Amino acid sequence: MVVGFSLWGVAAGGWSWAAETQAYVTNLKPTGQADLDTALKSSSDLLGLQGTHAVGPFALAGRVRNEYDRLKSALESYGYYEGTVKITLHRAKDKDAVVMDGQSPALSNWIESVPANEKVTADISVEKGPLYHLGSVKLVDEKTNGPAELTPEQKAAFTLKTGDAAEAETVLGAGGTLLDALREDGHALAQVDKPQAYLRPQTRTLDVVYPVSPGPVLNVGRIDVSGLKRVREPFVRRQLTLKEGQLYQPSKIDAARQDLTSLGVFSNVAVKDGATQPVNGTMPLDFTFQEAKRRSVGAEAGYSTDLGVRGGVTWTHYNLLGNAERLKLTALVTGLGGSAQQGLGYDVYADFFKPGFYSRKQNLSVRVEALRQLFWSYRQTAFLVRAGITRQIDRYWNVNFGVAGEQEQIEQFGVTRDYTIGSLPLGATFDNTEVGNPIEPATHGVRANVNISPSISLGSKGSGTSFFTIMNASASYYFDLKHLGISKPGRSILAIRGTIGSIQGAGTYDIPPDQRMYAGGSATVRGYRWQGVGPQYGRTRYAIGGTSLDAGTVEYRQRLFKSFGMAGFVDAGQVGSSSSPFTGTLRVGAGGGVRYYTPIGPVRVDVAVPLNRPHRGDKWDLYIGLGETF
Repeated sequence: MVVGFSLWGVAAGGWSWAAETQAYVTNLKPTGQADLDTALKSSSDLLGLQGTHAVGPFALAGRVRNEYDRLKSALESYGYYEGTVKITLHRAKDKDAVVMDGQSPALSNWIESVPANEKVTADISVEKGPLYHLGSVKLVDEKTNGPAELTPEQKAAFTLKTGDAAEAETVLGAGGTLLDALREDGHALAQVDKPQAYLRPQTRTLDVVYPVSPGPVLNVGRIDVSGLKRVREPFVRRQLTLKEGQLYQPSKIDAARQDLTSLGVFSNVAVKDGATQPVNGTMPLDFTFQEAKRRSVGAEAGYSTDLGVRGGVTWTHYNLLGNAERLKLTALVTGLGGSAQQGLGYDVYADFFKPGFYSRKQNLSVRVEALRQLFWSYRQTAFLVRAGITRQIDRYWNVNFGVAGEQEQIEQFGVTRDYTIGSLPLGATFDNTEVGNPIEPATHGVRANVNISPSISLGSKGSGTSFFTIMNASASYYFDLKHLGISKPGRSILAIRGTIGSIQGAGTYDIPPDQRMYAGGSATVRGYRWQGVGPQYGRTRYAIGGTSLDAGTVEYRQRLFKSFGMAGFVDAGQVGSSSSPFTGTLRVGAGGGVRYYTPIGPVRVDVAVPLNRPHRGDKWDLYIGLGETF
């Protein structure tokens, strides 16, 4: 007996409305198998349409008759080919009245006899019957009608085997994985057709025959591009990770598409085969681009009780010179109402970013910045220029190197000094969290970075010249509690952060105040204002800064419902006057907060309190921002 094999569906048939409609309710008795019950509910027209699609007696009777086939299809998709469906109907207000069988020829007349102010109750019970298993499983070459010739790897990708439950999802899924394996091995035109299934009631098995057409192994042929207007084609081709002549592999073709999408200048990148038949042993490809808007205007805002309000506007051009160069201009007002601030400041900067700088995996970034910061610890007015190159080493590793210069005037403890600072920052980062958007919370993996910055400071008014090297490293680890079997994926996350730093080559007072190490605030120890952890000047709120730092955080993040979440955390850290970390007075803060998840990232509101508050320290701190703290 040949049977059709498909997954259960949920498409509902349409019915015309009668002049008078009959309301009804449906009771579907559970089978005790949760996934099957879900399939039955989704397949049931009686259940799905009872509240929104009222129909007349004749149409309702037709809906009941169609219900048998729909529920039997759902049973068969789970391997129950001898299952039965029973449907009975009665008047809702009178359970002792006549009970009608759903297959009775008189059903429509009976429904019509029910008073208009009464509902009809439809009771559905399903008996699963015995579970069928797979008998013989064959892969047949459509050209030769003989066994399909496959490599051991391709055979391994086809996971279907004799004795498996005859479930539609398992059977159809095996064909999909085999097709993926064939195409990944260069069989660009491979086909794995819908299987033919033969029911064997005597043995309660299902024999399956899969028609397979591997086709020839092909390489990537000519690559055509279209849709480019302002983005230059030579740049796009340099950035393309796919080359003519390499093996045709869908995973690498899609990776090339996604890589081009990540440039930020395209709203859509599509790729398709450029021919229906091979061309000299190759398959041409067509890349089609839709360019995004070149300019945008945005706003930036944040608030914490220590740093106050920070807000302003940004203007961005995403394709300045035709090669996806990005120019971002930002003007911010800072320091309004913060406990670590003495007054309003500003931060104005221009960022220039050039991808593919002399190498496809190498990017150039330049920043020119003017800022004024009026902290309690020091008052700073500065002009900075930084340039750096970031190079991708592999999927997770990047290295960066550059040069930075700064001209600044700093007032601290009533003394004003000018500094000219030069540095050669070097660094490396590792990130396997696989989060493309920096605002999107990570749910697994590790982020880590190490930075070393040899520096020289040319001071004035007795501050002299000093050489020093700033070294710091940080790492964050994200663990999804789904691995313990106590949460759904991405709902319960344990996040751990550690930071360590040291300045070598000079003492605290030989280093410009803004180059020293400070702790406190959302980046290190919440519950203490920015620069509130570490050596203080006497019993004042003026921070001196230090030459070593260490801090750690443990944070639990729980998502609630669809758009809300909560977090609880404990932070600890210290700043020392020695270049060796783990010296100084350890400060500990604790707190919690709420999250509201938006399409662009979570809005975060956290409150933290110090557990061993220093003299004149904050009693509590509030932090509001977009995205998680780390």
